[in-house]
Formats: sequence, structure tokens, C-alpha cells
Amino acid sequence: MPFPDLPNGHALFVLLLTVFALYLFRRDDIPLETSCVIVLLVLTMGFTFAPFHNFNGLLEPMQFFSGFGHEALVAVCALMVAGQGLVRTGALEPIGRFLARIWKTAPLFSLLLTLLIAGILSAFVNNTPIVVLLLPILISVAVRSNRSPSGLLLPMGFATIVGGMATTIGTSTNLLVVSVAADLGLERFGMFDFMLPAAMAGAIAVVYLWLVAPKITPERQALMKNTSPRIFTAQLHINNDSFADGKPLAEVIGKTDGMMKVTRIHRGSDATIMPMPDAIIRAGDKLRVTDSPDRLKEYEQVLGARLYKSGQEVSEDHPLTAENQQLSELVVTPGSPLAGRSLKDVSFMNQYGLVAIALHRADRVVDMHNKGLGKVTLHVGDVLLVQGGQSEIAEFKKRGDILVLDATTDLPRSHRAPRALIIMGLVILFAAVGLLPIAVSALGGALLMILTHCITWRDAMNALSAPVVLIVAASLALGIGMTETGAAEYLAQAFVSVLHGAPPAVLLSGLMLLLAILTNVVSNNAAAVIGTPIAVSVATQLNLPPEPFVIAVLFGANMSFATPMAYKTNLLVMNAGGYKFSDFVKVGVPLVVLMWISLSIILPILYDF
Repeated sequence: MPFPDLPNGHALFVLLLTVFALYLFRRDDIPLETSCVIVLLVLTMGFTFAPFHNFNGLLEPMQFFSGFGHEALVAVCALMVAGQGLVRTGALEPIGRFLARIWKTAPLFSLLLTLLIAGILSAFVNNTPIVVLLLPILISVAVRSNRSPSGLLLPMGFATIVGGMATTIGTSTNLLVVSVAADLGLERFGMFDFMLPAAMAGAIAVVYLWLVAPKITPERQALMKNTSPRIFTAQLHINNDSFADGKPLAEVIGKTDGMMKVTRIHRGSDATIMPMPDAIIRAGDKLRVTDSPDRLKEYEQVLGARLYKSGQEVSEDHPLTAENQQLSELVVTPGSPLAGRSLKDVSFMNQYGLVAIALHRADRVVDMHNKGLGKVTLHVGDVLLVQGGQSEIAEFKKRGDILVLDATTDLPRSHRAPRALIIMGLVILFAAVGLLPIAVSALGGALLMILTHCITWRDAMNALSAPVVLIVAASLALGIGMTETGAAEYLAQAFVSVLHGAPPAVLLSGLMLLLAILTNVVSNNAAAVIGTPIAVSVATQLNLPPEPFVIAVLFGANMSFATPMAYKTNLLVMNAGGYKFSDFVKVGVPLVVLMWISLSIILPILYDF
């Protein structure tokens, strides 16, 4: 078959611009948002000054902006907001605690379970929060077992990418491919239409990530530390309905996976009990504990205890009733109103609207002598851990009389975790059974997350990523240009010409490999949008069903394993694990080859080539 002649001038312009765009997208020194705007501007200006007429009539330059209102972009943004609801409510944290607990008894099985959970969750939830959740857990596990986390973090990150291939909502790449294919006239893929080949190839990938990848991953020093730089002393007040009431101390500590460090047990006004394993904890007891802020809050939640004074009931005016709770660290400086005085002396809660829950003093355990944090005389250099509403902490910073460290963190709205899980489950269910299009289902879920106070409007806006929005819009614009000008058809003809005479299975495999290479050097979203019309054109020229070729593009564009810049979670893992570029090549390239060979065999069998 002869190689096709060059296409028309407009198609050639789009092809050259696509190459230039792919070059821009991989440049680290140029912000992705800037590159996307440049692409959109060149496209619209070019077709404005050089109008293009095809069989559909004039190609209006404004069509290139249609991506901003495209259902794929709406679905991507809505799913980011809905996923933020799971993050802000801490709905996934019990999974993290479960994994941390079983790592102690069966590390090899635990790694397999971690990979499976990471993959399954990523099929339905954006994989970024999954990676963010699991990174500190795996690092902590590695530290406690005196091993390098290098062999754990990279396989986990890759597992989330593999899992994201399984459903239409697993990644933004999948959503784009499905939407573009529908725009080209194909019947819309259902949520689980390509789960079978993804699961079959994914099972092979998980075995590789479980047994092989940890052994070939070079040992690196993790940059993300397991512990907070400050260890605080606090009192856990045991409530009547606390898990700890009536149980021996050993069982209470076991509930925290053996992590909680109890230095004293205070009972009544002056009784002190040594923290022996068989000591029975009673309601009203105060456990003196030392740990990092996040661990202290975890103990509070797991045990059903509280870190503030036991006799202080939470009322409507109490700082802990505020909706957007935060933790912040305050330093007692010379001249501070707290220096040489106690919190009770200055009526801290009433004056500032904040509750002090722990104290750090020069890496020493603070001896509270059963009198509680409120009566401890504060020294210059002490660091107070306080909790309160976002507005109260912001107002406190403005006062300027006490130094506030940049360690302010939002606390999860854990009491709303069940409703966040229900909402996300409904989003998936409605989309899976076809009751609602995924864009409508996800948008409804995002709105429900806001209306039910799982997230605030601020959280929703923070969840939206400008680079993601612009790369999707720019990629869709390039896809329009390639389809309307005939550039996609030209590339398809060239592809078929190069592989002339090859069986359809080889063509499908070649297309998938092409996309796998492309996605590791440029944006996976751009690769997917560019590859989809090519896949449809190839299938049309061969008089074959286009669905397997489109799925080949989808899978190829998701094989983002070989380079750190191929996918955003790769960059997260690279930073946390201290990996080098070569580590991704060493571990990721075999995974790309393995997935490519597996799917090159599976897809032709399933689609009867």
C-alpha cells in the first residue's frame, strides 16, 4: 500500500501544531497552563486568518473553545470535587489504619493487599487522594520494620494507575477517550465495558508489582518523613462511652495498633496510676500521652476520648462546634501575654475562641501533675497545639501578639464520612446502571457533597486543578482540528501503510504501543484525544469494528509508568520516595512491556480478531 500524499495545508498546520504542543507539554520550565493557552491561541488565530471549509461547511474558530463546556471536562471537574469530599471527611482513613495494622503480622501479604486496595479504589476515585493517603502509611511501615520504603512506594503508585484503567471514571484519560469516541459517532461505552481486559492484564501487572518490582527497585532515602518535628504532651480524657472504659491499658494501646505512648494515668483529683499493661482504665481517667499532632487526633477518634478538659462541656459557644476545624501551633515568645502564665490565668478559650489540647517543651514530656494543661505555667519557647474554627484561627493570626507557625492543618469532618461514602456510591451506581450520564451523576454528587457540608465551596474550588482543566480543553481543541481537517485520517492512512498486510491484531498492538510511548513523554490526556480519532479512522479503513481500537488507545494512553512526568501521581511518589528518573525507567518500562504484550493477546481474543 503506497504511503499517502501530504494532506491539505490546514491538516498539515494542525499536525505541526500538535507536535509543537507535545513539545511544550513536556517542558518543565514552561507552566502547563501557559502551554495550553498558547495552543488554543494559535489554533483560533490560525483558523481566523485562514478559514477552512470542509464538507460540513466553515470550521468556526470558536469551536476550539467548546472543550470548556465539553461533558468530559464537566465530568472530570465534578469527580475531582466529589473525590475531595472523601478526603475532607477522612472517609478513606479507616482503610489506611487497617493496612497499617496488618503490616505487622504479614508484610508480604500486606503488600499484595495494599496493591489490590489501591487499584480497586482508583477504579472509582481519582488516584491522587489514594496515593496521598497511602504514602505516609507505607513510609511509617518501612520505618517501623527497619527497611527502605523504596520497594513499596513505586509499586503502590503504579498500582493506582493500573486500577484506573478499569472503568470510564477511573481516570480523566478514560473519560476523554469515551467522550471523544461518542462525538465521533460510536456508541457510548458503559462504565464497566472494558473492565474484563483491564482486570486480566491488571492481575498480571499486580503480580509483577508484588513479587518483582520491590526487588529491582533501587534503594533510596525517602524524602517524606514519618514523624512530626515536634512531639507534644497531652491528656486524653476518657468518656463514659469511650472504648477504653473498663478495659486494661494493654487492650487500649492495642486499639491504636500499639502506637500510643502512655506515661501516666491520672484518676480523681490527685491519684496517679503507673501505666502497667493490666491497669484498668475507668471513665474520668486522664491518660498522659506524647506524640505528633496527627497521631494525637487519631487516638482521640479511635478511642472515643477527647483532648480537652473533661469537665468542660461542649456548648453552642464552644470553639469545637465550628464547622471548619483546624489545628495550629502557637509559640510562646518573649513579651507574649502567655509567657510565665497559665492558660487559665489569661482565660485562653474565652479570650481567643480556641482550645489548647497539647504542649511541646524542648523535646521533653511536660509534667502536668494531674492539674491539666490549663494550669501549666508556660515558658518562652513552648509550642501550644490548639484547635478551633478556621475563622477563629485566622483572626488569631491577625492579632500578632502570639507567633503562629505555618503548621495549620484542616481536620477531617469525620462525622460526615458515612454520607460522603453514600454520595460517592450513588454517583458510581447511577452512572454504572445508566440512569444518568456520568457528567450529570458526578455533578449531582459534587453538589450533594457541598449541600451536606462534606466540603465547603472553598474546598470545592481548591479541588479544581487549572492545569487539568486547560490540558483537557487544549487536547479537545487539537482533537477537533485533527478530525475536521482530515489530519487524523491522514495519520491513520500512514499508520495502515506502514503496517500494510499485517493482521488486525498487529495493527491494534502497534497502535497501543505508539500511544504507550507517546503518553510517557507528553500529557496522557493529549495522547488520548489525539489517538482516539486515529483509532476510529484506522478501523474504518480496515472495515473493522472501531471499539477494540479505541480501547487500545485508552489502555496505551494509561501506561504512564516509564517516566516521572508521565502522570501526576508519579511525581508525588518520586518526591516522597527520593527516586531518580532512572528508577522509573528500570521498573516502569518492564511494566509497560508486560501490559502491552498482555493486552495485545487479550483484546484480539475478546473481540474475535
